[in-house]
Formats: sequence, C-alpha cells, structure tokens
Amino acid sequence: MRKILLQIGVICLLLAAVTNTGYAQIFSDVKNDSKLNEELTVLNNLGGVVQSPNESFRADDPITRYEVAEFIVRTMQIDLEMSTIPTYLDIPADDPRMPVIAAITELGMMTGFEGEFNPDAKLSRAQAVKILVPAFQLTGQAAIPYTDIAKNHSAEPAIQALVANKIVYPAKNQKFNPSDMMTRADFVSYLARIIEPSLRPAEPEQPVFQSCVKETAKKRYVVDVAVTNLWNKPNQGRAVDYPSTKNPVEMQKWISSLSLSQKKWLVGRTDTQALYGDEVSLLETKGKWQRIAAKDQYVPYLKAGYPGWVPKSHVVATNKNYEDCGIAIITADKTNLLEKDAKTKFLQISYATILPVIEETAKYYYVETPGDGVKLLKKSAAKSYESYSEVPKPTATTIINEAKRYLGLPYLWAGTSSWGYDCSGILYAVFRTHGIMIPRDSFYQATGGKAVAKKNLKPGDLVFFAYNGGKGKVYHVGLYIGDGKMLHAPHYASKVKIESMNSGVYKKNYSGARRYL
Repeated sequence: MRKILLQIGVICLLLAAVTNTGYAQIFSDVKNDSKLNEELTVLNNLGGVVQSPNESFRADDPITRYEVAEFIVRTMQIDLEMSTIPTYLDIPADDPRMPVIAAITELGMMTGFEGEFNPDAKLSRAQAVKILVPAFQLTGQAAIPYTDIAKNHSAEPAIQALVANKIVYPAKNQKFNPSDMMTRADFVSYLARIIEPSLRPAEPEQPVFQSCVKETAKKRYVVDVAVTNLWNKPNQGRAVDYPSTKNPVEMQKWISSLSLSQKKWLVGRTDTQALYGDEVSLLETKGKWQRIAAKDQYVPYLKAGYPGWVPKSHVVATNKNYEDCGIAIITADKTNLLEKDAKTKFLQISYATILPVIEETAKYYYVETPGDGVKLLKKSAAKSYESYSEVPKPTATTIINEAKRYLGLPYLWAGTSSWGYDCSGILYAVFRTHGIMIPRDSFYQATGGKAVAKKNLKPGDLVFFAYNGGKGKVYHVGLYIGDGKMLHAPHYASKVKIESMNSGVYKKNYSGARRYL
C-alpha cells in the first residue's frame, strides 16, 4: 500500500512543481542566476533541500549514501514518523539520521550491506543513478551515446532511462565516467529534472569532468580574483583604489581612474601582484586583510615567496590538489572564462595566468577555478601542457616578440598583469608564460641566470641599471633586443617602449646583464 501511495505522490510532485522566473540565492557558493540555483530552488520548494544562503552547498563534493537518501526522501515528502526502524550495525536507533535511513530502507530504494548502511560512503556516478532512477520509477529506452557505457554495464538500463527522459542530453562522443564520484551538484540536478520537466536540457550539454582533481586533508590558499595587489601594509588603499580591492576586482576601471600623481603614490606602497589561481601561503590576518606570500615569486629573505597584504576576499582556501592535472597558460592579452554553456562570461583574466586543466574538447579547455568549479577557456587564448616543467624552452625571438605586444601599455608600479606592468613585472610575466620562473624584482633578477659581459650581449638578455653610476643597488631592468636597444617600462609616467640603453642615464647607470635563455 505504501508503494502505491508513493507512486501517486511522485505523480503529484511532477504535476505540482512550478518553476519561477526569478530565483533567490539558495546557498552562498551557488550563484543566483545559475542553472544549479534554479534546480535547487525547485527542490527547496518541495523541502528536498533547505535554503541556507549563508552556508555553502559544496557542489563539487562527492555525494554520500546518506545525502542521496535524504535528498530523495525529503523531495518525496515522505512522512518520517511512519517507517519501521531497521537494525543496522553502524547506525544506532537514536541516530538523528535514522528516520531518513528508515524511510529509504522501508521503501526498498536503498539497503545495507552485511548489516551496515555505510551512510558516509561516497557513491560513484553509476551507483547513484542506479538508486535514483528506480526510486522515481523512471523508464524508457534510448540509444546511449556515452562512449564508456557498454551494453552489459550494470548502470546501462538506468542511464538509458535518463537519456530517454532527457534528464541528461549528452553531447556526441561524451563520456559518462561511471566510476568517478557523483557530485552533489550533479545528483540534485538529475533529481530536480526528474521532478520538474521544464528543467530538462533541450540541447546537448557540455560534459562534467572530475578526473585529475584530488581531495586532500591539506588546505591550500589560492588567489580568487583576476589580479590582486600585494600592499606592504594592511588597509592602505585609498577610495580611488576600491575597484582593485573588492571582489571581483575591476582593474581596468581602477587603472584608468588614476591620475599620474595617484599612480606615483603607489610607489613604495604596493610591492607586487598575484594572478588568478596563484597559490599563496597565509602568513597573518588582521581584520579584513591577510598577509600572504606569492609562492612563485622568489625573494631570498622568505622561503614561502613574495609577501604582502591583500583583502581577505581575494584569497580562497581549498582542499583540492591539482598535481595530476595538466595546465593551461593564458597567452592572450586577456581572455574571458566562460560558464559551461560556452556563452555566459564568468571572469576576465590576464596574460600569464595559469590554471589546471581537467579535460578538453575541440574548442575549449575545462579548467578548475579557485572557488567556482569548472569553467571553459577558449583554446585560442591559451596553451596547455602536462605540467609546467614540460613547457618548451623559448627562443630569444619568442620572448622579444611577446614583450613587444605590450608596447604602449601604461606603466603600473608593482604590476605583473596585462592591465599594467612595471619594469621587472613585464619580464616576469613573459618568461613565466614560457616556462621560466625568473625572480620578480629587478634587483633579484640581477642575481639569477648567467652573468654576461656587455660586449657579449645577445637579444633576450636582461640588462640592469643601478644607482651610483651602476655600482649601487639595482633599480631598473630592460630586455635587450639588439643594436644597443632595450624594451622596458621606465617609470609611472611612461609606457612600455623601446629606446637606447647607451645614452643618458642608462649609459651612466648600466650595471650588468643576465641570461636566462
């Protein structure tokens, strides 16, 4: 009798679920204009999820057996007081999870194994759909375009039903990845589409990939804005600097609004920048600011990297590890990361940004972002490699031509992004893009590589200038391009340009050269 009532209940749910034209944010980490938020809203209206706008949904986390049971039971609005309490060796009768487990057990949708329910066990994609499809009595047959699902696969009937009912609409030659862990986002998406037909995709969807990303116990800190300024003191920004301190940052708006005197003010107050996805170390916290160290920017006095203060909102903590992933290095001046629909812009990022690649198609890389899951990156805007060490060594011509792309770009003190560079920042960015991590600042760049006599200079060498007629502290660097000329970013009132290094103050203060190629 209960199963008959359940069937009627499912039908009623399908008829009763109504989608809205606008959606409030259900969880803090799910954007209110996203497809997932729309799906969560439908489930929230039915009680399948509880709206928690100040909490995270953890969309990319693997789903557990208990979470599957809870989503199903609460979405079906099962009376939790009616079920007989089962006996499981690992779940006491008074466990707060028992009502849900009792309901899903009595309905026959999920049972234990060897006397245990294993509520915290994670489910593969195949295991999850084999529970979900029968739970809602989904039927139907359709050709399965997934290239990794054979006819004798245990999940094949369930996947057929998903395809036949347009719960999934796989693209040609797409993989289902049955052995990968089912994410919380994917499961609730399938569940919401079963309940509300209007949510079902009308065209092939881009695939979901999880392959190389590993969850670890170790927490890492990553830059979560296109570019962040590292200040030498916390909370030092002026009102005019607000576009560069909020999240998301508006770098072009900020730089364009600065007068020359306001640009000059930055000298000695900002020290460097870090790009989207750069790993940093967390050194100290004061209010809404954090002192971090940029891992890939060498300084001799701090092993963790180049230190500076940034707004707390510019850094995100993650337990994800990408050591097994390839990388994409942005080679375009700037490019937009896109949402999975390949149309909606997510974030504009800078040249030299490096992001982990988890999969690719003919036109796009699927890249992991610091805190917003997988986004699309046009292949025309980047190059990918198995690892940073696999980036081929560039020629001097390559380095020079890359730097020439920024001729005319206004100087920005401490700049390492394509919104604005300082003298050492442009060289750091160009070399970084081509697999060579040189030191960040000119006076440290002058200590690396191989020393070169002036008479032996070759295009691609770095040339340095120091106070006290070239004998004091190095204060400037340029890229030698031949014929006594260098490409450089002179000062806050200038732009990236080419000029002679053998005249005026540059001839007087020449201090040496280094070769990194």
